[in-house]
Amino acid sequence: MSPASSSAEHAQALRALLTRPDLAQLLTVLNAGGEEARVVGGAVRDTLMLRPVGDIDIATTALPETVIRRVKDQGWKVVPTGIEHGTVTVVINGVPFEVTTLRRDVSTDGRRAIVAFTRDFAEDAFRRDFTINALSLAVDGTVHDYSTGMADARAGLVRFMGTPETRIREDYLRILRFFRFQASHGSAALDAEGLAACAVLKAGLGQLSRERIRQEILKLLMANAAIAAVQSMLDIGIWQELLPDIPINLDSMRHIVALENGLGLSSHPIRRLAALLLGSNEALAKGSTQAKSLRAEITALLRLSRKEQTVLTAIERHATGFEGADVAISLFGACLIETNPETALDCLIVGLARSKADRVLAKAWLKRARPLLENPPSVPFRQLDFAALGIGEGPERGQFLKQAIENWIRDGLSDDPARHQAILAAMLPGKTWLPGKTWLPVKIG
Repeated sequence: MSPASSSAEHAQALRALLTRPDLAQLLTVLNAGGEEARVVGGAVRDTLMLRPVGDIDIATTALPETVIRRVKDQGWKVVPTGIEHGTVTVVINGVPFEVTTLRRDVSTDGRRAIVAFTRDFAEDAFRRDFTINALSLAVDGTVHDYSTGMADARAGLVRFMGTPETRIREDYLRILRFFRFQASHGSAALDAEGLAACAVLKAGLGQLSRERIRQEILKLLMANAAIAAVQSMLDIGIWQELLPDIPINLDSMRHIVALENGLGLSSHPIRRLAALLLGSNEALAKGSTQAKSLRAEITALLRLSRKEQTVLTAIERHATGFEGADVAISLFGACLIETNPETALDCLIVGLARSKADRVLAKAWLKRARPLLENPPSVPFRQLDFAALGIGEGPERGQFLKQAIENWIRDGLSDDPARHQAILAAMLPGKTWLPGKTWLPVKIG
C-alpha cells in the first residue's frame, strides 16, 4: 500500500471534508480503542474530482455491534439498514452516514454476494467495482489507493478494479454501472478493456432484478454525458439485451437534452426515458394502440413506480401536436387539466422533441405555456350545475360534463363567465347558467 499524493487544491478539498463537525465527531468515536475508520467510496471520489459530495460512507474495522454500542453511547440515532452485510446508518443532527464493517467476498453468483468481515482495507477495496470507487480517506488526510484510482479520478477514467470480467461476474449490474459512471464521471474515452468485457458478458444482465436495472437506467439518463453512454450501449447491444423489441430513438433524446439546455430547464428521468423509448415515430400518435402497448411493455420491463407510470402515460397520451406555433394552446391546456403543471411541462417538452421543434419554436411554446403553468386554470363546470336539467346521475351526466370541459378547452380555457355561458348555451339552447347554481329557463317575451 502506498498513500497517494494530491495537489494543493485536492488537499484543501479533502481537509474541508474531514473537518465537517459531524463527520469529524463520528470518525473520532469510531477510531477509538484500536479500531480504524475511513471515509470511502463516492465522497472520496467526488472530493478528488472537485465535485459536490453527496452521501458520506464510512468503512471500519469495528464489528457492527461495536459501532452500534459506540453510537448509542453518544446519544446519536442508529438504524440497522443492512446489518446482515455489516451496515448501519448513523444519524447526527439529521445527517445520515452509512457505516459498514470491512468485508471480503466469500462467494458471488452475479446478483448478490456472501461476505465475511475483515480488518484489511485492501481486501475491502479489491471487492469494489471501479478504481475511482476503491479509494479510502484516513482521518489524517491520507488517501489510500490500492490501484490506479487517484490517477483515474484526475483523468476522468472509469476503469474496473482488477480484471473486468471478474468484477462483472461477481455482479452483472456492474455493466450498467460502468456506463452510468462513464456518463456522470467520465471525461476520458471509454476504457477499451472494460467495454469489451461488457460486450462479452451482457447476457448476464438477464439475471438481475428489474428494480435494480430501473434504478441504474434512470440514474444514467440524468447524467451529463448520457447520450454518449447510451450510444455506446447500443453499439454493443446492451439496450437490446435489456429491452428486446423496443425501438430506441436516440435522436429524440438528443433533442430533449438540447431543449432542456436551450430553455434552461432541469432534466427529468421519465421525460428522457419517454423520448428514448417512445420516440418520434408517426405510429406513436396520440392514443394509438402501438403507443399504449409500448408504454405498458416499458412499464413492465423496468418496474416503474406508480408515479412514474402516471407521467409516462400522460406523455404517451399528450406529447403530440406541437409542430407549429399556430396550434391552439388547448392542446397544452388539455394535458394540464388532466395532470399537473410538472407533468404537463414534460408532455410539452417531449412533444416538441418528437416534432423536432427548433429552439425558437420551443421558446415560443414555453412563453405561451408559462402563464398556465404558473396559474393553472380551474374547470368552471361541475356535475351539480347540470342537476336541474333533469340529466340523471351517472354516465349521462358525466358525459355531458366531459363534453362541456372539452369545449371550454378548445375555446382557450377562458376564465370569463360570459364565455362559459356561451359554451353551455351552444350545447343547450334556451337555457341560462349561473356558476355553482342551477340551470334556469330563459324568459321569452
